Amino acid sequence: MIAVVDTGGANHASVLNALARAGREAELTSDPSRLRAASHVILPGVGAAGDAMARLSKAGLVPHIRVLKQPVLGICLGMQILFERSTEGDAECLGILPGTVDAIPAAPERGITVPHMGWNRLEATGPACALLGAGDDYYYFVHGYRAPAGPFVRATTDHGGPVVAVVEQGNFFGVQFHPERSGRAGAMLIGRFLSL
Repeated sequence: MIAVVDTGGANHASVLNALARAGREAELTSDPSRLRAASHVILPGVGAAGDAMARLSKAGLVPHIRVLKQPVLGICLGMQILFERSTEGDAECLGILPGTVDAIPAAPERGITVPHMGWNRLEATGPACALLGAGDDYYYFVHGYRAPAGPFVRATTDHGGPVVAVVEQGNFFGVQFHPERSGRAGAMLIGRFLSL
């Protein structure tokens, strides 16, 4: 069973549908025992870091997520809350990855708008990541905050400069884009995650 953590985000249904298209059973849950029993855990999210963390804290999930041993995938906001903090609401996050997530600075004179929204290509950086396959596929991004750089970064995209797009540390993975809305490339990435 695949557990999709109930973070209160608006992309739960699309994540569950993507898993169903992959032929995998999944459930939306805020039950720590279901997270521990799952083969894979997905931490989705659309919205604000503070709201997502408040929901996880109220459900008592924060200490349980931090110690998960199976593959965990954070999507969009779900990736951002893997870090220590977010300046969005000055939120304390899960602390699995070091650093602070910060707002993307707008530069309209250079065509850099916020939120960053649209299809972008990834550029692999650092060690190879099990989530990424060959090819220059495009993925769909919608976000106004960006993760910090570090040795955990596996791919970036460009939006007025490099923006962290894929992270990996141990059994924790994160993608800033939405694989569940990224067509064939996103479906392939989800398949690679589920094969871990």
